[in-house]
Amino acid sequence: MRFRHLTLTFLVFTCIHTMAETARPLQPQGQIWLDASPPVPALDIPADVDAWNKKRTEIRATLTSMLGDLPPRPSPLEVKTLSREDQGDYWLEKFSFDNGAGAIVSGYCFLPKSATASNKAPTILYCHWHGGQYDVGKQEMLQTNATPVAAGPEFAKQGYVVLGIDAYGFGERNGQGPDGPANKGSAGEMTASKFQLWMGRSLWGMIVRDDQIALDYLCSRPEVDASRIGVTGISMGSTRAWWLMALDDRPKAAVCVACMTRYQDLIQHGMLLAHGIYYFVPGMLKHFDTEAVIACGAPRPMLFMTGDQDGGSPVEGVRKLGDIVGRVYALHGKEARSHFDNAIYPGVGHVYLPEMWQKTVDWMNRWLK
Repeated sequence: MRFRHLTLTFLVFTCIHTMAETARPLQPQGQIWLDASPPVPALDIPADVDAWNKKRTEIRATLTSMLGDLPPRPSPLEVKTLSREDQGDYWLEKFSFDNGAGAIVSGYCFLPKSATASNKAPTILYCHWHGGQYDVGKQEMLQTNATPVAAGPEFAKQGYVVLGIDAYGFGERNGQGPDGPANKGSAGEMTASKFQLWMGRSLWGMIVRDDQIALDYLCSRPEVDASRIGVTGISMGSTRAWWLMALDDRPKAAVCVACMTRYQDLIQHGMLLAHGIYYFVPGMLKHFDTEAVIACGAPRPMLFMTGDQDGGSPVEGVRKLGDIVGRVYALHGKEARSHFDNAIYPGVGHVYLPEMWQKTVDWMNRWLK
């Protein structure tokens, strides 16, 4: 009976991600819930950059507070190199670190042979997606389960150091939650979320914290030019990327495919089920919607690519986000307008197209090389 229950849970979760492919019409029930709640404060965009920078500091402090009582990141960070394989144009290293919160985190680093301490390379922090593919995690960088090409080798061949880790519940961390190996997949994700809530923090906060630890490691590598770090991903990986841009100044450019989601519009379209429990931050809509988070990345270059049939990111919300965030970039001057691109693909769902990949590479080359 227990096995049957877990199997059904996995199937339901998989269906949720499949349903995110198709946008729904407006759902009046969601609007009723919104109308019965305190109004979501609109993002007040000041008239000049200095005022915005002050507001940005306040938004970042609020975001950090909402993520909960996160443990301090390990300092110094101790990283173990587990293997190093010659892949022709690059070395493939597998590493691990203790995140200081009860978890050993595994990752891959793709190191071009041209990258040395005297010839530092630009770097990509790659954030894997969700998709219900709990066994994949960092392995996504070597596969085409989410991207049209294997992102790790492709970026490495172009001279980028590429690094990515398993998020909570994924890859080698599937079955490593508080209930142990008996709970894998969505069940393990749920127990991890429950544990973090009891500790006064969110699972999302802990996921982003691990990504910041990965940034700590990147910046410590002698082959890495820490002034040229980009971050990218699709779906959950996209959301990880724009949250990192909001909370951390080290990434200098980002490409985010799908999951440019405005939460009020998601509710209005009855599509909360399109995102797993990892995604939700307590108290978010008491303060602002996601335009405030994304705008914190300005004026650093950010490219968003979203299909207009992606139900997890209702296109009305994508357009609103583009308009609001674009106004924040405009505050930084004429040149900064080219630093923000909100591309919407007609007739496209929750997918990563080959042309999106080419645009990703072009964007990173433009701003990091």
